[in-house]
Amino acid sequence: PALRDVLAAGAVSSIPVLLAPERLRDPASLKFVPVIPDPARIICVGVNYLEHIHEMGRETPDYPTLFTRFPDSLVGHGELIVRPQLSTHYDYEGELAIVIGTSARYVRGADALDHVAGYTCFLDGSVRDWQRHTSQFIPGKNFPATGSCGPWLVTTDEITDPASLVLQTRVNGEVLQQAPVSDLCFDVRQIIEYCSSFCVLNPGDIIATGTPSGVGFARTPPRWLLPGDIVEVEISGIGVLCNEVTDEENLS
Repeated sequence: PALRDVLAAGAVSSIPVLLAPERLRDPASLKFVPVIPDPARIICVGVNYLEHIHEMGRETPDYPTLFTRFPDSLVGHGELIVRPQLSTHYDYEGELAIVIGTSARYVRGADALDHVAGYTCFLDGSVRDWQRHTSQFIPGKNFPATGSCGPWLVTTDEITDPASLVLQTRVNGEVLQQAPVSDLCFDVRQIIEYCSSFCVLNPGDIIATGTPSGVGFARTPPRWLLPGDIVEVEISGIGVLCNEVTDEENLS
């Protein structure tokens, strides 16, 4: 069954059965898709680490800065991510993503983690010039196959406190981002409380929590992603999401 269907059925407790040793396969033999290939919602939080707020030249927000991504903007672990033909300003953003496990509406922060199925790694690949056309980020965040999500879901019985995690982003082995998730301006509980106030969060919905400082856009000179670059997002307790960059022209 698809993971989203398992979550919608309230069958998270059955996942260990599906992962019984006789069912496991060598990850190297698998073709990965995004953790949730067909989410109804992909909500992303922008400028949510203090140092990243400063490097982007923005003020600390009173509320989470949100935008959405479309499902076809994401690929799975090991798949090619694509620099679009309309831009060379293709940037990396490593993030922790929340996967919702049970429907949530008007949730209090104190109860927010009860609605989480688990966590995964997220690459919020960004086409910066298109992102900055207006105050709305959506164009620069939704070119096909510019981001990724995976490699797998780690459930909340294994991660009881997401603030204890540490995120690192590497390009060609060089560490370009590193921060504890505890540095989030709006933490996982606050994000879920806020999002569930204006929409119903359903099983399989994804919320990307934001990226720390060190993005390519803010470097001198800017460090844009190039074809052949290997981008890795690693989060302690979860694993490594790895993708190679290609040009859109190479896909034709």
